[in-house]
Amino acid sequence: MFSKACEYGIKACIFIAINSYEGKRVSPKEIAEEINSPQAFTAKILQALVRHKVINSIKGAYGGFEVSKYEIKNIKLSQIVKAIDGDNIYNGCGLGLEKCDENHPCPVHDKFKVVRDELKLMLENTSLEELALNIKSGASFLKT
Repeated sequence: MFSKACEYGIKACIFIAINSYEGKRVSPKEIAEEINSPQAFTAKILQALVRHKVINSIKGAYGGFEVSKYEIKNIKLSQIVKAIDGDNIYNGCGLGLEKCDENHPCPVHDKFKVVRDELKLMLENTSLEELALNIKSGASFLKT
């Protein structure tokens, strides 16, 4: 459903949020190890998230990545997805056709539109705080 980069971006944001609750900043190396992603690839993903103001990057000896404790509840999953994958997930054809719309639908257009609308609703209504707190409580997991 999401690109590999987007999957890593979501996991990275959750990990950063968990550490931000504890007043800790995390390095790209720590993030890459935690989410099992190549470090150079992780760094590019983190740059995109900083550019889109989803996370903060602090330079220096005590630097790293963080999210303001007060902003964690305001960051929606949709912001992370948009920062990494753009909004193609909401607009693309379910079969990958270049032209697919109400007037010229592909065979799965109507059914895929329902799924896409539900996905958009879920992404816009799920906060980073909810995901991070589920990890902290043990209700869900980032690693197998």
